[in-house]
Amino acid sequence: MNFLQLIATVLVLLAFSFAQQNSYDDLLRHWDYDKSAPLNVRTIGTQERPGGVRVLDILYDSPVADRAARLGPNAGHVPAYLVVPAGKGPFPAIIYAHWCMPGSEMKNRKEFLDEAVIMASSGVVSLLPDHVTVREGFVADDSPLNLQQIDVAVQQVTNLRRGSDLLVTRRDVDPKRLAYVGHSCGGEAGAFLSGIDRRFKAFVIMAGGVSDDLLFQTKLLQDYRQQVGAEKFDAFNAKYSWTNVGKYIPHAAPAFVFMQYAEHEPLITPDLAKEYFATVSEPKKFKLYDAEHALNPEATRDRIEFLSEELDIKQPGSKDVASIPALYQPPWPKPSNQDESKQNKNKKSPK
Repeated sequence: MNFLQLIATVLVLLAFSFAQQNSYDDLLRHWDYDKSAPLNVRTIGTQERPGGVRVLDILYDSPVADRAARLGPNAGHVPAYLVVPAGKGPFPAIIYAHWCMPGSEMKNRKEFLDEAVIMASSGVVSLLPDHVTVREGFVADDSPLNLQQIDVAVQQVTNLRRGSDLLVTRRDVDPKRLAYVGHSCGGEAGAFLSGIDRRFKAFVIMAGGVSDDLLFQTKLLQDYRQQVGAEKFDAFNAKYSWTNVGKYIPHAAPAFVFMQYAEHEPLITPDLAKEYFATVSEPKKFKLYDAEHALNPEATRDRIEFLSEELDIKQPGSKDVASIPALYQPPWPKPSNQDESKQNKNKKSPK
């Protein structure tokens, strides 16, 4: 290769790199929100816990744009727990996002409350917001391929980013030590967040869905595609292809992503989870657990160990970690055209 050929090759590679970044920037514009909007944080009540830990019941505001009609009147008001350690800090912080499993009493901000209190004893501030779909006034759209599922995905990510805004403006929070933990629907939101918001140092994705490219290969989704009409299915997913988590989690770096998946799932098999993990940017780690979708105490121990290392804190004691109750796994809904199939296709509102 002569000098002119070398220059031409370099120019082609630079143009390709620029086009890729340009394309990704276009994806990110779908998730823009008004960063100047007031948070209007309100404290509803406070609980005192041992060791000077406080659990604040709060509300904060989040921009809804034109999504209110499909998400209900309270979509822009986010109820959350804010768990604060004793002392002045600055402390690292974690956003915990719960699962959306039907039949679970922990399908809300309470799922990670015990874990957050334990982490506070090691000097961590935690924010635990309610998911969009459990907000008062939210009415689920049961029709196939509906726009509400798109709005839910965007609003949930917006609410979480507003939560990040809340945390990093607090004097007791170190903005360079921010982590995210999300289970199931919360894990899927975290996968979006990992490629959208650069403020996070680490992510834990717990049984949180997989990319569309892999999900659409499953028999359940292929059957659903035929049921609703292949042409309609393909057109909808082409139009909203920017809501494919597989487009974002490969861009999580430099954040460290720890993926925790269950061996006993009705849809996301271990092989599917491993294929998804292969697309994640480095640094990353992956572990399968002999558990159902709720995961188990081993996953809790591993998660806390990972967070302690990444946030540079003293790991909570083993007895304290063991005291965190295991999450109950409700029976899965029976697969049907109107229930499980639709829920899995309406992937922006997963379990």
